Amino acid sequence: MLLERKTAIIYGGGGGIGGGAFLRAWRGRGRLEGGTGFRAWLYRIATNACLDALRSSRRRVRSLHSFAEVPWLQPYPDRLLDELAPSDTQPDAVVVARETIALTYLAVIQLLPPRQRAVLILRDVLGWSAAETASALDTSVAAANSALQRARATLRARLPARLSEWSGSAPSEQERLLLEGFIDAHERADAAAAAALAREDIRITMPPHPWCFDGLATIKPLLEQGLTEPGEWRLLPTRANRQPAAATYLKAPGDTEFRALKLDVLRLEGGRIAEITTFDTALFPAFGLPPTL
Repeated sequence: MLLERKTAIIYGGGGGIGGGAFLRAWRGRGRLEGGTGFRAWLYRIATNACLDALRSSRRRVRSLHSFAEVPWLQPYPDRLLDELAPSDTQPDAVVVARETIALTYLAVIQLLPPRQRAVLILRDVLGWSAAETASALDTSVAAANSALQRARATLRARLPARLSEWSGSAPSEQERLLLEGFIDAHERADAAAAAALAREDIRITMPPHPWCFDGLATIKPLLEQGLTEPGEWRLLPTRANRQPAAATYLKAPGDTEFRALKLDVLRLEGGRIAEITTFDTALFPAFGLPPTL
């Protein structure tokens, strides 16, 4: 189960790849000699399963102006990430480091060719050596190092500089207060209060839909209409990809229950909300969220 979750998270291929990796491992179990090499053997199988899936699919992003261009992007519950690395003493705790699970990071690595992505994940996320990475990918150390340099160059050019300053998984006081303000403004249907929490250059996207809304001037009319017309709102705080998030429920006029509507994942910058990525309710069960309130 842990391997399936990790492949789904870091390769962006979904749980089916994890299942395929287990099937390959089962079929090849006769070649396993045991000992300390089991983990490396299993990761090698998972990595090659992911590479095969990436090469055979059309999940390749040529440019990335917003999350709207990555329709397969999905949030991942922090409560499941915590199960992957329940203590800092585990070698694999680096897998859930905050900067490598953020939606921005997961979106940007979609720009990388499959082998560069694999090398980057094995070296910078899992912490493997150049020799271990080269062995897992059946290539030379020089080729693995070259792929890593190219991958890192792409990330440096595309990732926000502040992303590298993130550390730990616990929410900060600023995050907590901003999320509380976000929830309060929506439940009171106060569009002005909601707008006051946002940066002037805020962006809202809604994968898998191609919609992208840029700037506070564009978003204010949407807030005023969206918060006041449909009915009553209730929001529950949660966390996704080591970022604050809110699950939204709507009680429409004439209804007796608040029904699950959407999940908003917030990216904060400079004490304000810089980006909201809105998802549907399909993953509410994974977050432990009820369908109604």
